[in-house]
Formats: sequence, C-alpha cells, structure tokens
Amino acid sequence: MKEDGSKMLEVMGTIDEQHQLHLDAPLPLSGPSRVRVIIVFPEEADVADMDEKEWLRAAEQNPVFDFLKDPSEDRYTLRDGKPFRDQG
Repeated sequence: MKEDGSKMLEVMGTIDEQHQLHLDAPLPLSGPSRVRVIIVFPEEADVADMDEKEWLRAAEQNPVFDFLKDPSEDRYTLRDGKPFRDQG
C-alpha cells in the first residue's frame, strides 16, 4: 500500500489496432470505480514481438471468447470431413 492509502496491482494486457487496452484476465476488483492506469512498454513496442504462447494465453484468458466454452459450440466431430494428406 502506498503512503496515500492507494493500492497497486500489476496485470498484463494487449493494445489493439484501435488503441484500446484489453487485459489478459479480469480484475479482482468490484466496480464501477475510477482507477489510474500506468502503461509500461518496450521502446520498440511491436505486437510482432509477442511469441505464440503470449498470444494464446491472452486469447484463452480473454472473456470475449467465453462463448466457445458452451457445449453447443462443438458443432463438428472427428467423423466430419475427410482427412487431409499433404502430397508435397
């Protein structure tokens, strides 16, 4: 806790093409509440620098994809379609 009584919390997130910040996980705070946000990024910030694991973790933890956890979204089985064999 800081001297002024405020608390700090560190979370990771991604800034999208529309310059909007998306956090990797929900905040453990109840709202609505105003907060102060401090963004820390590398001097040469580039989403191309994110490795595949970071992208997958961000997508997995983003609540926008929660609908995919619904069993009704499992529309295909292994019996659907035909196997693809690369002839090259």
